[in-house]
Amino acid sequence: MILIANDDGYQARGINILIDMVRDLGDLLVCAPEGPRSGFSCAFTAADPLTLTLRHEEPGLQVWSSNGTPVDCVKLALNQFCTERQPDLVIGGINHGDNGSVNTHYSGTMGVTLEGCMKYIPSVAFSVSDHRADAEIEPCRPLVRAITQRLLRDGLPKGVCLNVNFPLCMPWKGVRVCRMAYGTWGNECVKQHHPRGYDYFWMVGEYTNDEPEADDTDNWALTHGYVAITPTRIDVTDYAMLEEMKSWNL
Repeated sequence: MILIANDDGYQARGINILIDMVRDLGDLLVCAPEGPRSGFSCAFTAADPLTLTLRHEEPGLQVWSSNGTPVDCVKLALNQFCTERQPDLVIGGINHGDNGSVNTHYSGTMGVTLEGCMKYIPSVAFSVSDHRADAEIEPCRPLVRAITQRLLRDGLPKGVCLNVNFPLCMPWKGVRVCRMAYGTWGNECVKQHHPRGYDYFWMVGEYTNDEPEADDTDNWALTHGYVAITPTRIDVTDYAMLEEMKSWNL
C-alpha cells in the first residue's frame, strides 16, 4: 500500500503522472490538497475545520482531496483510512520545481515525506526542476519506479527519508547521492503600494548557492545535469556541538 500526497494539488500533472508510474506496484491511497500549497513545509491546520472529498475511486486506487495543508493530508489519510492497514511507503510529489538545498525546509512536498518519516513509514519525495504546469515528467519514470520498488522491498532506517530531485536538462548525466547544499534566499520581498493608500508585499526571492565549487551537493548535481538523491534525517541534533557543550560550565 502506497500513500501519495503533494503540495501542488490533486489535479496537478506531477501527482497524476506519479500515480500512473506506480499504479501496478500496490494499492494506492492518494490524499492531496484541493489546490496549490507550495511553501507550507510541515505546517498543519490547528484552528480551522478540515474537509475530505472523494475525487476518484477504482479497485486498488482512491483519490481524496482536502482543504488543508500537505501534512494535513497525510495525517487525515493515516487517521481516517489506515486504521487497519498502514502504508508500506509514503511518496510526496512529483513536485513542479526542485526542492534541493535549503528549499528542503520550505517544501510542502518534503513536509509530506517528513510526516511519513515521523510516523516511521519509509518515505520519499520526488521533484523536477521545472515549475511549468506542463513540466516534462515522463523521463523520470524508470528511476521513480526503481526507487519505489527498492524502498518497498528494503525500507529505510528509522528517522531517514529520501529527497530526490531531477534536473531540468535532458538527457541526464547520471545519478548522484549527495548532501544538501548551503544556500540563501535574498531579495525576498517586493513592496508595492495599493491605490487605496496602503503598502503590500509579494514574497519572491533569488536563490544563491553559497558553496558553488563544492561538487558533493544536491545543488551542484542539479546544475550539472545529474539527478540528486539526498538522505534526510528527522533528528536535527548537532551531535558534535552536543559533545562540545557538555564541557560548558553552565
